[in-house]
Amino acid sequence: MSDNPSRTMLETLIDTVYDSLNGYRNASDAADSQAVKSAFANQIERRQSTLDMLNQELVRQGGELVTKGTMAGGLHQVWLKVTELFQSGDRAAIDRVQEGEDYLAGKFETALEETDLDSQTRAIIQRALTEIRQGEQLAEQLGRVGDSTFGQ
Repeated sequence: MSDNPSRTMLETLIDTVYDSLNGYRNASDAADSQAVKSAFANQIERRQSTLDMLNQELVRQGGELVTKGTMAGGLHQVWLKVTELFQSGDRAAIDRVQEGEDYLAGKFETALEETDLDSQTRAIIQRALTEIRQGEQLAEQLGRVGDSTFGQ
């Protein structure tokens, strides 16, 4: 991490976005239906674009590309793998994605509360948050469809 607050914030956000990509991959693996897997695959592509955009901004600020997730995220992924032993399928995958998207959106909303961001960094973080909110909407839509499909 750096001593530049904007760069440090970007590095943290990028770590979290990287972890969300892994979360989507794990959720896709746990899902049963091809429709849910396909929706997750499309979201993985969008999230990868967001990761790339954030990394480009980090490099613009003199930082180095982030190429892996956080230790906490890695531990979370291990926990998800353990849970998969007991719970898998569309409902579990959708629930995990909803939780992850809510957490991720909160991180970006908090970042935007910072007053010392330059305008370009703020715009990049806002664009990333827009994509993350689309991920939240996707998870909510899948959850509503899943509720009727799963009888919940």
